[in-house]
Amino acid sequence: MADWHRIRRDLAAAHRLAVRDGLNEGTWNHFSYVSPDEPDKMLITPDTTHWRMVTASNLALVGKDGELIEGRRKPRLAGWIIHAPVHRSRKDANCVMHVHSPYIVAMSIRTDIGFDTQLSQQAAQFHDDVAYFDVYDGLLEAEEEGYRMAEALGDKRILMLRNHGAMVVAPSVSRAYMDLYQLERACMYQLLSGASSENQVQRIDADVAAAMSAKVREHPDDEDYQAMVEVLDALEPDYAL
Repeated sequence: MADWHRIRRDLAAAHRLAVRDGLNEGTWNHFSYVSPDEPDKMLITPDTTHWRMVTASNLALVGKDGELIEGRRKPRLAGWIIHAPVHRSRKDANCVMHVHSPYIVAMSIRTDIGFDTQLSQQAAQFHDDVAYFDVYDGLLEAEEEGYRMAEALGDKRILMLRNHGAMVVAPSVSRAYMDLYQLERACMYQLLSGASSENQVQRIDADVAAAMSAKVREHPDDEDYQAMVEVLDALEPDYAL
């Protein structure tokens, strides 16, 4: 059975780390987790809660119809609409993270350039593993929008959302967070370079980028994530309460 105590701790830590790493946006956006052992339960960011205040105990645990099982607040409707369909459609996507972080959003806005997975070692980790959702519908009134996102995502790890940020899916909280962290960095490096054409940049060989991406997929990255969580253990231990 799922170790919800450990999952709660890891997911709460991800919210706190996102604040420290500049990946959050107030009380918006959502991180979620569905255990393959209990697919009818989803742990997700509670509504109207600043991520600096998220703890293991105030995360929302909801049932298959979105009813609150544990926690003080249900998730925001937009969170349910986006996350529930993706979890249902991708059985390997135990963890889903959706953010409006600065450089990812900036990249999603640009039409003159696209996210280039051959520009940095951070970007190469996502080579041939990025999908795009180019229709923005900020209303998010029904789950059909989430299913359209899931269809666009396919079997990829990253879904770039036009004018809206990105979604990262992974089998674990640690893998999802490290991917999210690296994606923001990759977008930052590309935008800071100011490159607008191929003759202005040195690109990584496609075979090398593909090998890096494959290697990352095979690596759980739990040790790196836990090393980051140690900062919280020292400075914000209440996240685990």
